[in-house]
Amino acid sequence: MAMKIRLARGGSKKRPFYRIVAADSRMPRDGRYIERLGTYNPLLPKDNDERVKMNVERIQYWMSEGAQVTDRVSRFIEAAGILEKKTRNNPKKALPGQKAQDRAEEKLAKDSTGAPAEEAPAEEAATEETPAEEAKG
Repeated sequence: MAMKIRLARGGSKKRPFYRIVAADSRMPRDGRYIERLGTYNPLLPKDNDERVKMNVERIQYWMSEGAQVTDRVSRFIEAAGILEKKTRNNPKKALPGQKAQDRAEEKLAKDSTGAPAEEAPAEEAATEETPAEEAKG
């Protein structure tokens, strides 16, 4: 049986509350689980002790039995000092979305075609003024 240590959502609409559970990976997210291992309340401040509660001994037991830990629960376990911190890399996180990139490219294309046309009349106007000044002087 493939075991997972994961979050099961509870609470009402827009008021989430999660249980940290050991469950069969084939069961639905909020469905049947084998054992409740803790709770997570994201509405509480990050420095509050009640935000994440875990039964560390039971989590270690299930991990020794081969249970896989989901990413969010592994972050809780890393914060508790049970697991070593993993290096995570998401280089695309800082990039804007596809539509924003397309708009930026269009803007650059407009600026590159429009900028020389604006500079050329300014240069011509500067060259025209010098002969007129010579004629006066």
